[in-house]
Amino acid sequence: MEIMKEKWNDIKESVRREYDLSDISYRTWIESLEFYSVKDDVVNILIPSDQASALDYISKKFTNFFKVTITEMFDHDYDVNFLLENKIPSTGTASISEKITDHGSINNVTHENANLIPRYRFETFVVGSNNKFAHASSLAVAESYPEITYNPLYLYGGPGLGKTHLMHSIGHMILDNHPNMKVLYVTSEEFTNEVIESIRSGNAASMTKLREKYRTVDVLMVDDVQFIIGKESTQEEFFNTFNVLHAAGKQIILSSDKPPRQMSALDERFRSRFEWGLTADIQPPDYETKVAILRKNAESCEKIISEEVIQYIANNIKSNIRELEGAFNKIVAFAKLNKLDQDITLAVAEEALKDMIDPNKSNEITPNLIIDVVSEHFGVKSEDITSKKRNSEFVIPRQIIMYLCRKLTDTSYTNIAKLLNKKDHTTVIHGCSKIEAEISTNKDLQNKIEIIEKKINPSQT
Repeated sequence: MEIMKEKWNDIKESVRREYDLSDISYRTWIESLEFYSVKDDVVNILIPSDQASALDYISKKFTNFFKVTITEMFDHDYDVNFLLENKIPSTGTASISEKITDHGSINNVTHENANLIPRYRFETFVVGSNNKFAHASSLAVAESYPEITYNPLYLYGGPGLGKTHLMHSIGHMILDNHPNMKVLYVTSEEFTNEVIESIRSGNAASMTKLREKYRTVDVLMVDDVQFIIGKESTQEEFFNTFNVLHAAGKQIILSSDKPPRQMSALDERFRSRFEWGLTADIQPPDYETKVAILRKNAESCEKIISEEVIQYIANNIKSNIRELEGAFNKIVAFAKLNKLDQDITLAVAEEALKDMIDPNKSNEITPNLIIDVVSEHFGVKSEDITSKKRNSEFVIPRQIIMYLCRKLTDTSYTNIAKLLNKKDHTTVIHGCSKIEAEISTNKDLQNKIEIIEKKINPSQT
């Protein structure tokens, strides 16, 4: 027992080396494991209490790795058992699930064809206390594939916290390890638009093509699934697609701003399916995580960024990672545009972020800010929103802007009309009334506006 305890780090390193574990995998699953005891040729290994949710995955994934390594190192047959640190003592030997799902090769799909963003990988994701469980769950799904660990994996949290990053990371790792698998990432709005176009065409072949696209994949990732809820035709198509893929043993990964149980408009048939697998939340980053993210960004910067600057950003940007990285990029761009040769100092950072950070004033919500956020959310140009164009894709965003300008600012109907190039303020009154009336019955619109408000004023989340 004492010899095994002394050689424990050697055992873990041997597992890393012999099974070619990545640094990410080793740090996430193996590094924190501790030797506990040997009894009746069973080696008991401790899993830290904060990794309790990973007990099942670690047992399935690494029991054989440790069993073979320890047996070979000590020339004696051993079994391996994983124990939770806060539940000692325990008995019994963990077993390995031999269940492997047979995923046939359908198409040789590249990362680009899967709609994956190249920089969104596990290697570039900064793990903190706010996202540790979601990261570990995502990594478990990606590493264990094609064995299905959690199905579906449901990630939830506010905007800009890293849900999309994790989804793309899963897709990249699966394609790195299994390049013949068909992986597809799609936003709920893209899925909705495709369903609407198929229905509008009135062509059975168009709907067949849509179903072949989504129901023949090995891994389907749908971002912001809350936007599908309430859209009857889209919801039904997604429901059937979900059932087909799940029944075929295909991996499904979903993200949303809320857990299923908090989505009041969600049918029970959806809620039960979303909760079949594993739900994992991501919280806003704490100070330490924000600093770690900024330090990682600073590593790729041409100029030296002092710790004082990093702490300044971390202390003043409260909402989410997207805004945090936006502030960092703004400082770098400011230094470059002003041709500052010296390293980036606190004075440079304060000047660059003076419109974002004011210690004596909370962030002001203005009509222009609302226009920018709504335009970004709907993927349209702000100049189109404020123009006289009457295209259908601008109508709802315009009315939402009218509604939010009245709700969140003191701007008059007349001034909102001028801002949106409307001749008469009665158009604004009508737009506000229409949104107010629809919110009470249209849960999809309600969800949209809630998310936009969070983007406008993250401090309320």
